[in-house]
Amino acid sequence: MGKSNWGRWGADDERGALNLLTDDVIKAAASSIKHGKVYSLGIPIQGHGVPLMDYRGTPMRLTLQDSTDDGIYKMYGCHDGTGAHEDVLVMASHTTSHMDALVHVYGDYQHYNGVDFKTMHALGGAQKLGIDKVGGFAARAVLLDMVKHFDEGEWVKLGRNITSNDLQAAAKKQGVEIRKGDVVLVRTGYLQFWWANNAEGKPSPFEQAGIGADAANWLSEQDIVAVGCDNAAVEVIPFDDNDFLIVHKILLVNAGIYLLEFLNLAEPAKDGVYEGILSVGPLKVTGATGSPINPIFIG
Repeated sequence: MGKSNWGRWGADDERGALNLLTDDVIKAAASSIKHGKVYSLGIPIQGHGVPLMDYRGTPMRLTLQDSTDDGIYKMYGCHDGTGAHEDVLVMASHTTSHMDALVHVYGDYQHYNGVDFKTMHALGGAQKLGIDKVGGFAARAVLLDMVKHFDEGEWVKLGRNITSNDLQAAAKKQGVEIRKGDVVLVRTGYLQFWWANNAEGKPSPFEQAGIGADAANWLSEQDIVAVGCDNAAVEVIPFDDNDFLIVHKILLVNAGIYLLEFLNLAEPAKDGVYEGILSVGPLKVTGATGSPINPIFIG
C-alpha cells in the first residue's frame, strides 16, 4: 500500500518525512515567497459555529482569573488598577485545525516504522511517535485549489474522490511544481460549505470531498513532508475502497507523511497565491496523538 519509508532514516526514527527538511531544502524553499503576504490558516477554537465531532467533545475556555480577583496581588507590590486575566483551555488534541502525530493511526496493528500499536498507553500516552517528536517545522508549500480547478461552484462536490490526475492537472494549470520536501495543501471548499450549511441550520452530511488512495500513493512517491486540507480527514468520505482511514494508512503509517486538517485555504486561493513557506508549530504535549495548530502561510 503505497511507498514505505520504514527504516529509511533508521530503525529508531520517530519523525518520518520531516527528515527531508535539510538546511539546504529550507534555504531553497525561501525563494518561493513572491508577494510577502501572510495568511493564518487556522480556524477558531470555540464551542459552536465550527466543525466539531461529538465524540471529541466541545472545546471549552474557562476563566481562571478575572476582575473579580482584583487585589489578590497586593502582597507582591501590585498597584491599584493593575491586574491580570487567565484562562483554562479544555479540548481534544484533534480539535478544529490540527496536526496528526505519526502515532495517531495504525494499520495491521503497527504504526509508522513498525512501532507496535500497544506503545500507546491510556495514562502515559504515546511511548513513541508522539506529537512532541515533531517540535516544529517550516517547508515550501504548494496550494492546489481544486474548487477553481473543477469550476463547479463554491466547493467541490461532496464525496468526490480527488485523484492523482486531478492534482497534477491543477498544479499544471496553476503553474506550480510539487517538489521533494514540500507540503501540499488541497482546497476542497468544505469549510465554506460547512459554514454556509450551518448558517441555514442544517445538519452536516457524512460526505466530504478529499483525496483517495490513488492520490495518496502518488503524493507519497513525490517525497513530500505533509498534506493539508480544509476537510475533516484530508481523505474523501465515504472512505475510498470502503477502507476506513485508507489515506491515513498510506501517508501517515507507511510513508511517515503528516496530515494537517481543517485548514482554511480560502484566502490565499482567492488571492491566487499558490506557493510559499508554511510554518507549523504543534504544542509540545508529551505523548499526544496530535495537536491544535494555526499554520502560517507566507506566499
